[in-house]
Amino acid sequence: MKSTKTLFAAVGFGLLLALASLAFAPAPAAASEIKVVVNNVPITTYDIQRRAAFLRLQQRKGGTAQAEADLINQAIQQSEVARLGIRITEQQVDDAYARFAQSNKIPAKQMDAILQQSGVTKAHFKEYIKAQMGWNQALARRYREGGGLSEQDVVQRMLKKGGAKPTATEYVLQQVIFVVPPKQRGALLGKRKREADAMRQRFSGCAQTREFAKGLIDVTVRDLGRVLAPELPPEWADQIKNAQTGTATKARETERGVEFIGICSSREVSDDRVAQMVFQGEVAKSGEAEEISEKYTAELRDKARIVKR
Repeated sequence: MKSTKTLFAAVGFGLLLALASLAFAPAPAAASEIKVVVNNVPITTYDIQRRAAFLRLQQRKGGTAQAEADLINQAIQQSEVARLGIRITEQQVDDAYARFAQSNKIPAKQMDAILQQSGVTKAHFKEYIKAQMGWNQALARRYREGGGLSEQDVVQRMLKKGGAKPTATEYVLQQVIFVVPPKQRGALLGKRKREADAMRQRFSGCAQTREFAKGLIDVTVRDLGRVLAPELPPEWADQIKNAQTGTATKARETERGVEFIGICSSREVSDDRVAQMVFQGEVAKSGEAEEISEKYTAELRDKARIVKR
């Protein structure tokens, strides 16, 4: 279904527009009164205040009523995510948060301050990110399993329209992280950047990476396996696509420290999975994905336990 970048695109535009005229008002005082309980999950007046502030940043209308409705839907969706056993890690959320700030050209600390001063808070926005990522996976599962949307069926649809199977580049990648503890970031970041640059200049393939890393402190090497071009993280995609096999991307600063990606190998592939990814992208652009989400949520709502106080 939608990528993280697509999910937050509307949020980003609304946020950027709001920043130009945002008066830094104090965040609303926390309140502990429970307003709604959804499947035994409480929604407080403070939750609603933060979501209403988020709606203002997005330049959406509806105020507290819309905020409450959004949170009820989110709680319903999260119950389904839990039932399906879908787990979104804190690292995934942190990475998505960092990508969002970067894509909007806002330093992470400034982003934190904007969310705090506007009344949204960093914690609430991360809760939103986590909920969206989990629901996106639930939708993808629903999309694959319902309505004859298997990989094979997608291919047949494309072939009937007169097209051929689409192709995509498949990469085998390796991630090298020069870890910088948050408390030592100011003192160590420059040194770690120089170390990362020195290592990437010696990079000539993935077979020797761990050998190179042996003499270095706090360096993590991760084999990322096979990744199709449409699946590449947005912040790395252009560099990876422009790099040659056996070379590495430029080292860049991240929340973890300094990182680069090694390109072990690449090849063009044309299979059912590629076809389905292309087809799903077309569906997302067409608006069908939103219709699936609304229908799915409505079905879950009919079965949910919602108690308003």
